[in-house]
Amino acid sequence: MIDDVQFLEYVIKALVNHPDDVKIKRTVDEMGVLLTLDVHPEDMGKVIGRAGNTAKAIRILLRVVGMKRNARVNLKINEPPLGFGRRASDTTAPSRDLDEAIEDLNLE
Repeated sequence: MIDDVQFLEYVIKALVNHPDDVKIKRTVDEMGVLLTLDVHPEDMGKVIGRAGNTAKAIRILLRVVGMKRNARVNLKINEPPLGFGRRASDTTAPSRDLDEAIEDLNLE
């Protein structure tokens, strides 16, 4: 019988362009099993999918795999650190003070 880590590894490596960068960590606590996934930053879009649909489907399948073993399986997808394929402008607006913003509006 295939276990949850093997299943997730198989599915994710089939999706991504950098299968060697796939890392899965498995932890068990009173809430169930938590699988934490790290992938190459360029592959994040493939793993998440449009509107998160790929990630949702993977989570559903992992729950089914977990049900076979009477375990609740959850998936956490770690975001890549800033600087690995992501721009600072993607996550934060440029910092400006109030005076600069008012000058730009030409309200005077």
